[in-house]
Amino acid sequence: MSHEFRVGVAGLGTVGASAVRMLARQDEQLFARLGRRVRVSAVSARNRSRDRGLDLAALTWFDDPVALARSGDIDCFVELIGGEDGPALEAVTAALETGRHVVTANKALLARHGVKLAALAEKKGVSLAFEASVAGGIPVIKTLREALGGNTISRVYGILNGTCNYILSRMEAEGLSFEECLKDAQRMGYAEADPTFDIGGFDTAHKLSILTSLAFGTEIDAEAIYVEGISSISPIDIRMANELGYRIKLLGVAERTKTGIEQRVHPTMVPKSSAIAQVMGVTNAVTIDADAVRELTLVGPGAGGDATASAVVADICDLAAGKAGPPFGVPVAMLRKPERAKMRLHTGGYYVRLTAYDRPGAAASIVTRMAEADISLESIVQHRSEDAAQRDPSGRSGAPVPVVLITYATTEAAIRKAVDKVIGDGHVAEAPQVIRIERE
Repeated sequence: MSHEFRVGVAGLGTVGASAVRMLARQDEQLFARLGRRVRVSAVSARNRSRDRGLDLAALTWFDDPVALARSGDIDCFVELIGGEDGPALEAVTAALETGRHVVTANKALLARHGVKLAALAEKKGVSLAFEASVAGGIPVIKTLREALGGNTISRVYGILNGTCNYILSRMEAEGLSFEECLKDAQRMGYAEADPTFDIGGFDTAHKLSILTSLAFGTEIDAEAIYVEGISSISPIDIRMANELGYRIKLLGVAERTKTGIEQRVHPTMVPKSSAIAQVMGVTNAVTIDADAVRELTLVGPGAGGDATASAVVADICDLAAGKAGPPFGVPVAMLRKPERAKMRLHTGGYYVRLTAYDRPGAAASIVTRMAEADISLESIVQHRSEDAAQRDPSGRSGAPVPVVLITYATTEAAIRKAVDKVIGDGHVAEAPQVIRIERE
């Protein structure tokens, strides 16, 4: 084994710069642990003159990341460019084709091309490592791929986007609207100027697709994921959840069912007593349900320069030590075609908030429609507004008032059928809010 493991880093943003600094700072410790030097020998970025707080004088600079990927002066190519196609895909492909190990934090790239790139790595006898692609500094990839080999996993779910968790945490703590919290998140750098990718659930979906493959030994199937964001969550939903013993989180959930693998991203009510309900702010968490360990929850920083760089460096160290195995835990040929479970067959409890007109028969009609769909109600809560009470204390004001239903386990199809019937009856003033309940 060579005494030097040469690394080329493409992308010197927050994560890339942190990774370069971390490798330099930990040089002696890594040498003691690995028996060889890990040295950044070359870098690539869009702006050479930008001050990143790094001394790049001794490093070879490449304007083109693809040229860096093909360089014979590196053993490992680190892709921190981002994007599912374009330079990121071209550079990673070039590195693998020329026999270079690859480390990436690019969940979008993996969600779209992960299996193809893993097959190429396998063909060329090199490794593709991506611990940093999911949940930042939390070692969930390594846990699923290496630590739980003796387990059969039934479900993996988690808080995989810090922006959404921050917004929902602020809404609960301060009674603010979604819009107010989003503006604060943007001001503090937790959300992008265009936050759609985060708040729409798509970032979580990319990460979930990777976890699903590792948990269940299937090919990545990102297109099968049901995706719903958090923009519809209102302060009243937060308050009602609290009153009923729940907390709202944006969860990515992958579950083995009788009809196949169910993958979904959506706002979810979780019991306040659960481990994942305690995770607030920008922190991430992943819970794994398995037969031997039962429930395992990993909690930690899901983003940020140092946290994500920690995962990047961990992958580099594994490659330098020659410890990396198949990217998805098994050879690509052994990954099964995923059998998709239809979302409308999903079974579970539901929170349904209806803005019903304050008039006789409205609540009874709603309950009747639920019964007709064979839905049993665990609870029904109706809070009359002060305005409605003042206008008519006898419940005939006609003003919109919230009616909240908590159901026992039922199907997605049944809920949707019942809600459509309620809308058709003309008893509700606005579109109903439906939130799934994830029980322990």
